[in-house]
Amino acid sequence: MSKLQQSLDAGHFTFTGEVGPPKGVDLTHVIEGAEAMKDKVAAINVTDIQTAVMRLGSLAVSAKLVERGMEPVFQMVCRDRNRLALQSDLLSAAVFGIENVLSITGDHIVKGDHREAKPVYDLDSVQLLKAMTTLEGGADMGKDFKGRPNKLEGAPKFFKGCVVTPCADFVEPQILKLEKKVAAGAQFCQTQAVYDPAAFETFMNEVRRRNITIPIMVGIVVVKGLGMAKYMNENVPGVVVPEAMMKELSETPKESAKAKAVEISARLIRAMKPMCQGAHIMPLGWDSLVPKIVDASA
Repeated sequence: MSKLQQSLDAGHFTFTGEVGPPKGVDLTHVIEGAEAMKDKVAAINVTDIQTAVMRLGSLAVSAKLVERGMEPVFQMVCRDRNRLALQSDLLSAAVFGIENVLSITGDHIVKGDHREAKPVYDLDSVQLLKAMTTLEGGADMGKDFKGRPNKLEGAPKFFKGCVVTPCADFVEPQILKLEKKVAAGAQFCQTQAVYDPAAFETFMNEVRRRNITIPIMVGIVVVKGLGMAKYMNENVPGVVVPEAMMKELSETPKESAKAKAVEISARLIRAMKPMCQGAHIMPLGWDSLVPKIVDASA
């Protein structure tokens, strides 16, 4: 059982961090970032061709973290691989000792740097969770997604994660999708960025009302400044940086940006800690801030 699963199953408020693979093969900054946060988080997410920009894959970086004694969350997007490749990569992950897998549909190709590429989307995030559950197989010792009668020669075991957007314009579709993900086998959930604790509380009240019981970790994207906040408001669906926070950022000198980022992130976590089971901190390259955010959110 992964450290992440143990922590969440025990009811501890749990932190995860995140690193992004480089566009290239030099892992220096990724490893440094992971090392900086490893003692403060249960696991470290590794993004999978984030924002549809070509880069080193999540599987390779996750395997390298395992080699160094760190626990990854292997993010898998459905955009780039068909069901054959997705299942093959899941089996490969298990061979590398990777247990935590986060199922994501993935940003569309038009957001990236290879817009002429053909998106796949053979499976969606719900079906990918079902594929993981089928590969595990329970008492059946695992089958492929086709459901063939022959069993796998060794079945994997995953701690299966999903995502949700609590501050979407319409919450009901998010709740319905979350219910489908849980039914497909999701065991934990990390959310899209949340900057409005009141909106998150409304969402979590509905989650409880619908008796959705998997651990939910609130997503905290470290906001680097006013420009980033404006970009997120204008370009990231389901993410809203409140006007009061925008004003706060506008009054922050550039040399104080990192201190303000820690302050805001920790403040948000403290406000939402009673509502959820953990926080997923996405530092977007400011990896050294993660330990400070964790400490400040106590």
